[in-house]
Amino acid sequence: MKYLLQTLLLLAVFTSYARQTSDHTLRSGGIERTYKLHLPEGLPDGAPLVVVLHGYGGQARPESYGMNEVADRHGFAVCYPQGEKDGRGKTCWNAGYPFQAGMTVDDVQFITELVAHLQQKHRLSGHNVFCTGMSNGGEMCYQLAVQRPRLFAAVAPVSGLMLEWLYRADDSTVPVPLFEIHGTADKTSAWEGDPENKGGWGSYLPVPLAVHHWASKDRCNRIECDTLPVGNPETGHRVVAHRFTGGTDGCEVWLYEVIGGKHSWFFDRDIDTGEELWKFFSKYVKQTEQSPFTSSDETD
Repeated sequence: MKYLLQTLLLLAVFTSYARQTSDHTLRSGGIERTYKLHLPEGLPDGAPLVVVLHGYGGQARPESYGMNEVADRHGFAVCYPQGEKDGRGKTCWNAGYPFQAGMTVDDVQFITELVAHLQQKHRLSGHNVFCTGMSNGGEMCYQLAVQRPRLFAAVAPVSGLMLEWLYRADDSTVPVPLFEIHGTADKTSAWEGDPENKGGWGSYLPVPLAVHHWASKDRCNRIECDTLPVGNPETGHRVVAHRFTGGTDGCEVWLYEVIGGKHSWFFDRDIDTGEELWKFFSKYVKQTEQSPFTSSDETD
């Protein structure tokens, strides 16, 4: 009987969790795009929204990021858009890699339209909108911050990189807070950069240079550096936090340097990625801001 009750309780919890995370479609650029949306129970009008972008070849799987649990604790919606396939047959975001030259999908347009759709349909905040992404999704964070600097209140690439073409084209003067988490032993998105395109992703900046570029853009005038408490004693990885502060309109730029960390989202649990992301995003939540929409007439 005790085992049966435990099973029923777990089933009830799973069913409730599943109801809070649902599948949807949105037509953008002539294509039916898909996404998953997690709305914590009792989420109020004007709640924040976090968009999570998967990596190259990845899927919109909430369980891969642990952000639903963070959303339930702190009270925000989470959206997981799905990328389209490129010429290699890999699901991705059109971030401007050389082998994506023939890809016509406009993901900047899609994500811009998706945010507006979610704000209206679910009465979410018009300002407290944030974006994070893993690897290829991290590249999209940089691209969105350059090409749509007013779309997100802050962005946070994880194991992402700033491609050189985007760095050269960046003429935006709008400050955008940015938080990069990156392992120094990352062999996919190399910490030291790849100016000669040996990896095939295109030439891209060393991670510290990309972050310093962003700190300069945001006019940060101070830097703080400390080491976080060890999250996983088994790995022995230290996490050095570099925080650039004093920027325009209170903008900050953070870099978490995971010493010995590889290409990862969770970094062997050296840090609680989701909680650290929300710690950064929450700095830019406007508490008095309300949803700009008074009705929700759209349907998926």
